[in-house]
Amino acid sequence: MAWPRVRLVVTADDFGYCPRRDEGIVEAFLAGAVTSVSLLVNGAAAESAAELARRHQIPTGLHANLSEGRPVGSARHGASSLLSPEGFFLGKMGFREAVAAGDVALPQVREELEAQLGRFRELLGRNPTHVDGHQHVHVLPGVCQVFAEVLQAHGVRFTRLPLERGVGGCTWLEAPARAFACSVERDARAAVGPFSGRGLRWTDAFVGLSTCGRHMSAHRVSGALARALEGTPTGHFLTAELMAHPGYPSVPPAGGCGEGPDAFSCSWERLHELRVLTAPTLRARLAQDGVELCALHDLDSKRPGEGVPGEATLVTFLEPSQL
Repeated sequence: MAWPRVRLVVTADDFGYCPRRDEGIVEAFLAGAVTSVSLLVNGAAAESAAELARRHQIPTGLHANLSEGRPVGSARHGASSLLSPEGFFLGKMGFREAVAAGDVALPQVREELEAQLGRFRELLGRNPTHVDGHQHVHVLPGVCQVFAEVLQAHGVRFTRLPLERGVGGCTWLEAPARAFACSVERDARAAVGPFSGRGLRWTDAFVGLSTCGRHMSAHRVSGALARALEGTPTGHFLTAELMAHPGYPSVPPAGGCGEGPDAFSCSWERLHELRVLTAPTLRARLAQDGVELCALHDLDSKRPGEGVPGEATLVTFLEPSQL
């Protein structure tokens, strides 16, 4: 297919999770393979990660976390609907179940998001370039409204809309992973109203749900972008984000957000992503397709003929996936 002109943000999530993950992320950034990072301020290595971001001038956003480890805000000092009796967040699926059951107090969500933004400013001395959500918690019903209000109040304009076109048809994904990706996509579609109503912006297209871990390859990244851009006239300027989780695998007990590193972070798949991102094959494929890598904050300086991210071309990308 003939591609439109694309500016691609490659975001490495989980910065600050552990020194080994961070080492790989910085390596990818210095190689020009990653253009932006999302920092976990409750991560075990948050302070050293912030120092790395300052030293290497890495565009850094906040990876808002409501599902793993210990909180940053006052909830850590007492009972909270966000926490287990042991004082930890409820987990990737546990938090979703609590939200669905109406058991999460949204004012406590607001307080924790405010605390994490404050901690980010303590670490970096500025606002984040963007705020997204660890395990996509920011697009959950109810949470997304509070999230958008907090970002607007703090002057943060960019977020992530994890709506990957065609992810339901990606048969290489294991059934649980595909079901989760489709649930994230449905939540993201429903979050468009609250996000746009508070003036938030995001890239025109998003990929990464279908290319996570062992499933990442130059061919699949290119294919995911092609699906996302299908039907867009040649010559149009579009923006896209590739979500990635590269790094050297965590080795327990180092890392995590207060409970030690999880299986995801300890997996060889983190190293696989690092190798795919930094290998010449992917960058050559993207260059061949006319894709230009950039940081999210670069999208503030749109070129002549380019639209505003998350607004001008939004309808093109809101077709539902088929599961």
